[in-house]
Amino acid sequence: MSEFVVVYELDAPETAHDSGEPAGGGELPVRRVHAAPAAPGMTAVPGPRTFCGRDTFAMQRASWQPAGQPGSAWCDPRYASRVCPACDDVAGDG
Repeated sequence: MSEFVVVYELDAPETAHDSGEPAGGGELPVRRVHAAPAAPGMTAVPGPRTFCGRDTFAMQRASWQPAGQPGSAWCDPRYASRVCPACDDVAGDG
């Protein structure tokens, strides 16, 4: 599978900084974790749509990177309960 980028769908996007760190130093208000194909020629920029078809424009790129090892988690384990099932079907096979 080609490169993909982990992105967060946030409950309150205005509380997050562009750096991927939450305002006030707390945990990001992640509603759902998605994966998107990387933009052409870029490995850290998500394409316009997630694997499940959602628009990535208002989503936050995750600072956490998958290990790239077979069988390893593709998203931050603390958000594992919020993984989009459709994105997991695709990214989990990577």
